[in-house]
Amino acid sequence: MSFFGNLFGKKQAAAPTTSEAIQKLRETEEMLEKKQLFLENKISQELAIAKQNGTKNKRAAIQALKRRKRYQKQLEQIDGTLSTIEMQRGALENANTNSTVLQTMKNAADALKAAHMDMDVDKVHDMMDDIAEQQDVAKEISDAISNPVAFGQDVDEDELEKELEELEQEALDEELLGVDTTVSDLPAIPVPSEPVPVARKPKAKPVEEDDDLKQLEAWAS
Repeated sequence: MSFFGNLFGKKQAAAPTTSEAIQKLRETEEMLEKKQLFLENKISQELAIAKQNGTKNKRAAIQALKRRKRYQKQLEQIDGTLSTIEMQRGALENANTNSTVLQTMKNAADALKAAHMDMDVDKVHDMMDDIAEQQDVAKEISDAISNPVAFGQDVDEDELEKELEELEQEALDEELLGVDTTVSDLPAIPVPSEPVPVARKPKAKPVEEDDDLKQLEAWAS
């Protein structure tokens, strides 16, 4: 409670919200604009009276001009008041917008804090390390499964490359020499024909006389 509140025994009213203050200023603006329109009409009327009585009733014309001046002064005051109210309303609207934005940002910050409440940076790093480790394990498993060594098919690639180089060198040598190593494709060499000697029949040997025939001839003699 302020000093004047204690002095007069009254409590200060609670400050209105920005929305309430903006609404009040708009209502005041509408009221002043209506009064502004009323004064403008009055000024026009007093000017018309002064013109009508300018030659007929000089005193009435002067009084009309005086009232016109008074209305014009009030109108100028209202114009200044409206300018002040517009600036104040603009400031309140900006403050209200800033308040809304800040409240929204605070709510977002609270929500983000709540989302991270159960999270710890060290735990997150540990989790990422575990993920990387498991990925390495999965890669090693895939490499092991796809490696033919597991099936006894290990081959020395250096030896195969050496063998391939030897085959290429042999093909190059054969191409340079222009010699075909296969004998089966060579044409047969013609051999001049010579007279073949006619084989003579062997003379028939005299048939040996049978022992019985010899004995018969000996008996007959």
